[in-house]
Amino acid sequence: MAVMLLLGLVQLFGIGDWGGEAGADIAADTDGAYAVEPGFMEGLLALLGLGRVPLTIWLALLLLVFSGSGLSLQLFCESLTGAPLHPWLAATIATAASLPMTSLLARPLGAILPKDHTTAVTTDSLVGRRAEITDGVARAGSPARARVHDVHGQAHHVMVEPHEASSELRAGEEVLLVRREDNRFFATALAERRLSPTGI
Repeated sequence: MAVMLLLGLVQLFGIGDWGGEAGADIAADTDGAYAVEPGFMEGLLALLGLGRVPLTIWLALLLLVFSGSGLSLQLFCESLTGAPLHPWLAATIATAASLPMTSLLARPLGAILPKDHTTAVTTDSLVGRRAEITDGVARAGSPARARVHDVHGQAHHVMVEPHEASSELRAGEEVLLVRREDNRFFATALAERRLSPTGI
């Protein structure tokens, strides 16, 4: 209980971070999609309620339940037998009881806590979006800088080459990013696509 109170004081004075998440939210920037199968540790953490609330809150909740169940157990045993249990035995029983209780309490608590939001996007998600050439002239093998806005409206600066080897993209032109190779994007001028029978 003393550790829980100390943890609360640390948070109160802003030394810690209530918003720290138990799980890591990893944005992968790769050419191919992939999926990670949940392993034993991920399943165990989910069972304990980690990831439903920030780690600091989960720890404070665990300490609260542990201290409360331990004190209740000792008071009950003392009133029943006239003496409390051995501290190690009481701690073992309190630990076994506090883990599932913390998991149960973390579920409704996680539902009412505000969630962290991110505007991070992968580089591949910029393909198919409009961009504007901002500097230089883009030629085959000689990229120019372009500005593109993601789905959240955040601006990104990327290096662009023309999709058609014979084309040039000049500063001020609006282009459509059609594909990506490594750190380079390939684009076509929107004016060209509107003139094309298959343009959009």
